[in-house]
Amino acid sequence: MNRYFLVLDAGTGSIRSIIFDTLGNQVAIAQYEWEHIAEAGVAGSMGFDFVRGWELAKRCIRESIATSGVNPSEIAAVSASSMREGIVVYDGEKRELWGVANVDGRSGAEVSYLKKTFPSLEAQSYRVSGQTFALSAAPRLLWLKNNRPSLYEKAHYFTMISDWILFKLSGELASDPSNGGTAGAFSLKNRTWDKAEFEQCGLKDLFVPIKESGEVLGHISLKAAEETGLSVKTLVVMGGGDVQIGTAGLGASKLGDAVVLGGSFWQQVVNIPSDATLSNEMLLRVNPHVVRGMSQAEGITFFTGLVMRWFRNTLGCGKSYAELEAMAQNVPLGSYGITPIFSDRMNYGEWIHASPSFIGLGLDESKYNVASMFRALEENAAIVSAINLENIKAFSGISPASITFASGASNGALWSQILADVTGLAVKVPVVKEATALGVAMACGIGAGVYKSFEEAGKEIVKIERTYEPNMTNHAHYGEMKERWLKIYSKQMELVKEGILEPMWKAPGI
Repeated sequence: MNRYFLVLDAGTGSIRSIIFDTLGNQVAIAQYEWEHIAEAGVAGSMGFDFVRGWELAKRCIRESIATSGVNPSEIAAVSASSMREGIVVYDGEKRELWGVANVDGRSGAEVSYLKKTFPSLEAQSYRVSGQTFALSAAPRLLWLKNNRPSLYEKAHYFTMISDWILFKLSGELASDPSNGGTAGAFSLKNRTWDKAEFEQCGLKDLFVPIKESGEVLGHISLKAAEETGLSVKTLVVMGGGDVQIGTAGLGASKLGDAVVLGGSFWQQVVNIPSDATLSNEMLLRVNPHVVRGMSQAEGITFFTGLVMRWFRNTLGCGKSYAELEAMAQNVPLGSYGITPIFSDRMNYGEWIHASPSFIGLGLDESKYNVASMFRALEENAAIVSAINLENIKAFSGISPASITFASGASNGALWSQILADVTGLAVKVPVVKEATALGVAMACGIGAGVYKSFEEAGKEIVKIERTYEPNMTNHAHYGEMKERWLKIYSKQMELVKEGILEPMWKAPGI
């Protein structure tokens, strides 16, 4: 009998169900967009609608099975990934009470309170968990306690959003290190909850068991089988956070492996030991990897893909990304001095970005135009990525030999070469660039006994499509551009701090 894996990927913008065979080939996909709605009267809120979300998830599952022609009994295992930081809260009967999506920012007052009342708590928690208050669970749950006390009184558990999907399928509440760890209150070294942060914040114990990615939670419940068309014989396997399981889906399962994920946000990720010592600077985020014994030092470049979408839709004259990149191919290195001001390099302890701008535009239409602005954006994304990677190297002492570049941006040949030139490292682009779902399929394979580990699965499944070697002369020029960008960005940030301009984004409590 043929064997297949069904993967659910709950992203910021959509929920999708993908069916893979055991060799990692995609058989079918169904996808629906969803929205995370602000709560009336709650500034910065981004709620998670678990009622509508489950209806869409069920629809995706049924449609992917129907499209594939696969008999549900042939689906050996199901697993899930999700946007990190989003949480769902449950009562004692495991009924959903409340949920928020990943960049919910309602807890500004709670973050300010915690920083003022417990001035050393954030740094202490960071040294244990690699997380700050910016997107972690404690301030949000404190908001729930302060503003929805009747709900908080009923609360008994919380999980991340992909854990919620697996609970709906199996009836079992649990979380994994890679996703649960992004909530804070977690020990990177021990790969389990560290409850000290919650206790100091005055929060009750809401923690669920921790299961490693690839561990079996159970089988599809009878109720879920009736709702989705899945078989009660199918295993439900623990998945993980989108970035961490996505890097495993790219074959990045060894110490020192480096990945740049070029999506709506860009992540620069390097695998480090789980017992690495964290500094007090809090420049970078550190998360548990799905691979046991490893963590990941992570830099985040904010809104990079979303900025490109904005540019395409407003200034791109109706052209596709491919057409815009073809135009930018003829623009010389440096884009005539155009300097985009969007995402800052990562400073996790004080996360704020300057007001969106282009600096250095001129009136010569042959130079300052759509093509040169587009190339400037590609160069800028690579420069900020390089700075984050340099900070990871300074923090961890690990110097990657190459970069695996994936997600939507890696489709651009020019962008891939620019990333190689800016970082001075070879850039490898895999055949499968949307790797999160593939990483979850690997977790399914581990749970079903097809693979022993993520590393073994990566060797079997991941293939490199093309490699870009750096031009070291260009690398030297980009080094000069990087220093210029840092100076310009700091000046632009002064205007934000003076209140003259609004920041592109800032973390709660800043």
